[in-house]
Amino acid sequence: MHAYRSHTCAELNKSNVGDTVRLSGWVHRIRDHGGILFIDLRDHYGVTQVLCDPDSPVFKDMEKVRSEWCIRIDGNVKARDADLVNDKLPTGEVEVFVRDLEVLGASEELPLIVFGDQEYPEETRLKYRYLDLRREAMQKNMILRSNVVADLRKRMWAKEFNEFQTPIITASSPEGARDFLVPSRLHPGKFYALPQAPQQFKQLIMVSGFDKYFQVAPCFRDEDPRADRSPTDFYQLDMEMSFVSQQDIFDTMEPVIAGMFDEFGKGRKANRDWPQISYKDSALWYGTDKPDLRNPIKMQDVSEHFRGSGFAIFASLLENEGTEVRAIPAPKGGSRKFCDRMNKFAQQEGLPGMGYIFWRDQGEGMEAAGPLAKNIGPERTEAIRQQLGLEVGDAAFFLGGKPKAFERVAGKARTTIWEETPKAPEDENWRDSFQFAWIVDFPIYEKDEETGKIDFEHNPFSMPQGGMDALLGDPLDVLGYQYDLACNGYELVSGAIRNHRPEIMFKAFELAGYGEEEVRKRFGALVNAFQYGAPPHGGCALGIDRAVMLLADQDNIREVIMFPMNQRAEDLMMNAPSDPQNEQLRELSLRVIPRED
Repeated sequence: MHAYRSHTCAELNKSNVGDTVRLSGWVHRIRDHGGILFIDLRDHYGVTQVLCDPDSPVFKDMEKVRSEWCIRIDGNVKARDADLVNDKLPTGEVEVFVRDLEVLGASEELPLIVFGDQEYPEETRLKYRYLDLRREAMQKNMILRSNVVADLRKRMWAKEFNEFQTPIITASSPEGARDFLVPSRLHPGKFYALPQAPQQFKQLIMVSGFDKYFQVAPCFRDEDPRADRSPTDFYQLDMEMSFVSQQDIFDTMEPVIAGMFDEFGKGRKANRDWPQISYKDSALWYGTDKPDLRNPIKMQDVSEHFRGSGFAIFASLLENEGTEVRAIPAPKGGSRKFCDRMNKFAQQEGLPGMGYIFWRDQGEGMEAAGPLAKNIGPERTEAIRQQLGLEVGDAAFFLGGKPKAFERVAGKARTTIWEETPKAPEDENWRDSFQFAWIVDFPIYEKDEETGKIDFEHNPFSMPQGGMDALLGDPLDVLGYQYDLACNGYELVSGAIRNHRPEIMFKAFELAGYGEEEVRKRFGALVNAFQYGAPPHGGCALGIDRAVMLLADQDNIREVIMFPMNQRAEDLMMNAPSDPQNEQLRELSLRVIPRED
């Protein structure tokens, strides 16, 4: 017999009754029923009930066993009585009478309990992650992650992509976040960097003549943590293709991503024919470039109804260039109590408040109520109602100013309104789906309101729509072939058709104040390569951690990462970051200077 097991803890069934078997695993739960010990023995695959009574030669040893001890048992498989069968377990028709026991690894008192659904502070869970990972929910999350990665690989191979690995130690390259720098021992005073993404390498692979590339790539960014973002490293499905348009990227990736969500989405519906929404419209309708389309509410520009109106705050505000008044429809939100609650919500978000109108039935017809309705009069109020398509029992909320100053709050208000108002029967299960949309037509440039300086708002390496001609006009009108894929309020994919023409690249950076010499210094490899017949190319990257988080119904990305950092970018289990040894610093010609706070 094998040294540790003849079967896993998920294999035994009625056909094994009478067999002598060997099982190894962890003591999941112990129950003492009047001198008979029942133990749920757990391994990676499942649970088997084993029992031991005074007739067993190892009964006294079994009495010493405690939760999470790792043990091996030998025993005989017995059928359970019909009324004791556990239909919830694959092994629920049998149990094993223990004849022999070996303790493979005893456990000290546990800092967290593996059995059950007890809640523990995240700091405890991360410090003892190896125990936390034994819990059933975490085991499922990690197996889901493994299966998702395998599925994505198979789908990319089926589309004739080649999997290549790019360097982990490379040069520092501005990608929009801080680099993790790595000091060089052989070149004192110089530093490598961990790649924020394989961006430049995958473009160089296209210049090298390979047509389709992908990899499951680790990326390293020194970022502030969020619930949906790791503060140090993450993984993405990275891909690039040559001789493609933006639509070619969409047509390639949609079946890959949709197929993966169909496979692991537990029956939840995913929309097909993913809409393409401009960045401008997404900001207007949803207050974000990663909208949750399960929420059908669309905000609208209602500035014309307030221009020159009796509501002085909005009327005077609209006399300033670049200002708007936007309305957030609130179906079924037409009560003063709800309107007051949303007004308080805006105040908690740092705004003075939120204007509102709600429509009620007064017996002799519909009436618009609220301070705004009184100030702008019935004609303007009715025009707003008709534009928004609202009825009795509905409301609308209003925010004004320069859109970038209030869009974030407007987007949160849209979410809150949808979550807290009554739903039609067909919308009751609105959370039970995945709704995808491509966000396109990102502006490349923005102007600093204080200095008037033009700088990049989004990816500077995107090919501008219209090429060189577009760069000869107003920079604020230039759109890039850049795109994101949003799903349920998260950015899942980001990508672009690349700017592969050196002369267009130099002009694009010139508009943001970067001379040719600086571009060559920062991005020398790309610039040099593009001078030797670079093909048109583009690609994208899918955030694997975030995709698994959605599939696992989790709100925190750390629930689907095997060994994550905490919110302060600390590894409590491995005690990282840690102080270097003096010998290490000497080898690297480094000295640590204490920070003056």
